[in-house]
Amino acid sequence: MTDMTQRERPETPQGEQPDPQQTRKTNVTKRGGGDPATRGRTTIADGVVEKIAGLAARDVLGVHAMGSGLSRTFGAVRDRVPGGGAKSATRGVKAEVGELQTALDLEIVVEYGVSIGDVARAVRENVIAAVERMTSLEVVEVNIAVSDVKLPEEEEEEPETRLQ
Repeated sequence: MTDMTQRERPETPQGEQPDPQQTRKTNVTKRGGGDPATRGRTTIADGVVEKIAGLAARDVLGVHAMGSGLSRTFGAVRDRVPGGGAKSATRGVKAEVGELQTALDLEIVVEYGVSIGDVARAVRENVIAAVERMTSLEVVEVNIAVSDVKLPEEEEEEPETRLQ
């Protein structure tokens, strides 16, 4: 043995186990510092939260569409234009995203005959659950504006698809 090796090993009589507190670790390199989750920042764009919230709101029974009449009209025209893209998942949703929290404003159209209070409560619960689960942001408020009621005899303007 070399002198270096002898100094790093604890002195123990033959057959006894060395005391773990006396044994020094050698050649251990610790990279970085602390928990890997704390090494950097994650930022989430407003549009990401708006898409999550829009899809979660559309999934609630009783929600016919998202957005005001004007935004739905412009959206319908844009959807018919080649290259205009699919229906916007963010239509009728506005998000303000901070570092740890977010607030949402939703504008919905409900189907005639449903309880608006029940639909609003279900939308709020579904949106909060989806946004908090996917982003780890705390949702501090979800404001819902009901801008219209879809009557059964009104012309169908291509209802928005609902996720199942």
